Amino acid sequence: MEPDRAISRVVHAIIEAERKLPSDVFECINSAVPSGGKAESVMNAIKQNLEIASRCNLPMCQDTGVFWCLASIGRNSGVSLPLIESVINSAAAEAAEKGFLRKSVVSEPYKARKNTETNLPPFIYYELTDGDAVELSFLLKGFGSENCSSIRMLRPTEGEDGVVKAVVEMMKEAGGKPCPPVFLGVGIGGTMDRAAFLSKKAFFRESMDAELSARILSSVNELGIGPGGLGGYPTALGVSLLYEPTHIAGLPVALTVNCWAERKAVIRFERGEL
Repeated sequence: MEPDRAISRVVHAIIEAERKLPSDVFECINSAVPSGGKAESVMNAIKQNLEIASRCNLPMCQDTGVFWCLASIGRNSGVSLPLIESVINSAAAEAAEKGFLRKSVVSEPYKARKNTETNLPPFIYYELTDGDAVELSFLLKGFGSENCSSIRMLRPTEGEDGVVKAVVEMMKEAGGKPCPPVFLGVGIGGTMDRAAFLSKKAFFRESMDAELSARILSSVNELGIGPGGLGGYPTALGVSLLYEPTHIAGLPVALTVNCWAERKAVIRFERGEL
């Protein structure tokens, strides 16, 4: 495949993700049974918002997010990293322009905070995988929810109960700020930075511990923060959890919070397509 064709595929996927939720995310929203009153009104408004965005080809939220991208590269793909980087950067720039995405990136974080005026750069992570395909996973990350993401460095003796408690405490502190109902990515193990990475990668993978994910989901919903932070049910719609080995003295737990607009896109290139 010519690089231009590859870029076009990625551009289309990003713009679609800004306008339409993935089927699994949409189904979670559509099948949720709110507790009534304000909770039901907020959930109905979310569904109406999604219908308008899809019908009118508009972004579903004014915060169109930053480009977070995980490039999963097959060891036998034969594709160079510079080519992958070029496709990601070119596609992000074109999608930002064609999709009318808000310019939400500043060039340095704590002084002048000058806007880059392009919504670039994308934040790219690379990993090697088995096989010969290349997969680009984009998370279009708004910061109302990202600002509520956090990490806890637990004692190793705190175990599963400590993990649940930590996530509940982080969500209790977040309250209604991340535009609930939310989707949660949980990363456990590794180092502090690896746990944070896993918590975002979790949005693209099945949970490695369905039982613990269910405990976290139930416990977060017991907080009663509710849709829009107005009380009731649901506060969270889904939890995915990834873990990896860690040091004998540690138990890192990272939480990435996504609002109900869990915008993501996955583009897979088989060998020879990139």
